[in-house]
Amino acid sequence: MTASFQAIIFDLDGTLLDSDRALVEAFVRCGVPADQVTFGHVLTDECARFNIPVQDYIAAYEPSDVQPFPRVEELLAATPRWAVASHKDRDTGLAELKALGWQPECAFFTQDFGGAKRLDLVLDTLELAFGDVIFVGDTAHDRRAAHAAKVPFVAAAWNPRCDIAEGDLVAATPADVLRIVGSM
Repeated sequence: MTASFQAIIFDLDGTLLDSDRALVEAFVRCGVPADQVTFGHVLTDECARFNIPVQDYIAAYEPSDVQPFPRVEELLAATPRWAVASHKDRDTGLAELKALGWQPECAFFTQDFGGAKRLDLVLDTLELAFGDVIFVGDTAHDRRAAHAAKVPFVAAAWNPRCDIAEGDLVAATPADVLRIVGSM
């Protein structure tokens, strides 16, 4: 990493983890037809859309259905300081991190934000300023969190469903994240 960037903050689902199957299967177990499930939403909003209690969805979610995207583990191994900011349920997210043997410096989940995803919690915990980090994510709400914190946003385009907008820094592969950081 360059001197100006000291850490990378990552979203979890759709960025580090290919969790599509797990997300869909949990809704299917709750009685939702698979073809009605869409991605990139906050869990509480999707559960409300399907009239499913969040706790029922969480109970139906199977963390073993989740796999890292190819080359993500190499990216994490090459990143000295990294953290997670995810709208995933805390217990589920922590279980997935543990199962994968991943140890971010800190991890914040939906219960920590009290609403929209916020990167200030991560920055405070890491004792870093907005110019010291980048945020890598795959959704519009990830981009909004980065912009609200004045943190550069990198779109995780290795996820084919990544929401890319004009002005985004785009990483086609996990290795591109380190190239982007090195060029800033």
